[in-house]
This record gives sequence, structure tokens and C-alpha cells, in this order.
Amino acid sequence: MDRQEALEQAGSRETARAALQMASSRSREEEKQIRAEWSNLGVRVTAVDYGGDFVPSVMRIVERAVVAAKREGLIADSHGEEGAVAGAAHEAVAQISAKALGLNVGGKIGVARWDMHVVVVLFMGVGLVHLNEVCLGLGHRAI
Repeated sequence: MDRQEALEQAGSRETARAALQMASSRSREEEKQIRAEWSNLGVRVTAVDYGGDFVPSVMRIVERAVVAAKREGLIADSHGEEGAVAGAAHEAVAQISAKALGLNVGGKIGVARWDMHVVVVLFMGVGLVHLNEVCLGLGHRAI
């Protein structure tokens, strides 16, 4: 089965795969390559960096996901689509909150959209100085 067939059969999983690839990309150049590959299949993707103390960062993570998705044309400037990205970002944050509470976080947010599927992935280091754990959170919404 090729990627296009997989996308049509399991849109949410393939959209999640695209967001995960963006969130775990190492550089802007790699992001561009990933964006081009998924764009050929009709999947729109973006990524944005973030970091800081976890608790104050929660709101910024959600905001950055929404702003990046709007800036790159993944979603329209509508309450429903912005809410879908915010909800997916909040779900991803909730998945890593127990590990990150009270610590510093830093990493990348990956967002992908295909058809009605929107996925937000957080890929981050959590900890103090150089004593870091690696966390992954993923949220999905349908628009």
C-alpha cells in the first residue's frame, strides 16, 4: 500500500504521522522537505518551536499551535477551526503534564491537516539543565 492509499484508508493516523514528523524534525531544512513530501499528498503541515517553564507555557503552546496553523493556511480564520487546533493542542499538553509539571520544557509543536483531520504533536525535552526526559503528546480533532 502506498502513502496515498494509506492516507485515504486511515486519514487520522497518517495525519498524525505527518504532525509527528514535523514535531521531530531537526532543522528548518528538514521541515521544508517534510512539508514538500506531505504537500504532494494534500496534507498541510507546519511546526513551531517553544520553551520555558511548563505552567506558564501551556497557554503559549496552545496559542502558538493556533497561530502557526492559521499562518500556514492549515485552518481558516473561524471559531470552529481555531477551536479544533486549540483543543488538539490542549489534549497533547494534558498527555505530558504529569511529567512536566514544575519543570522546564522545550521542543517543537507539529501541526498537520488533511481533509477533516487536525493533529497537534508536542515533542519536547522536560527537566532541569541537562537532566532531561523526552516527552511526546498528541491530540486529534475533526473539523
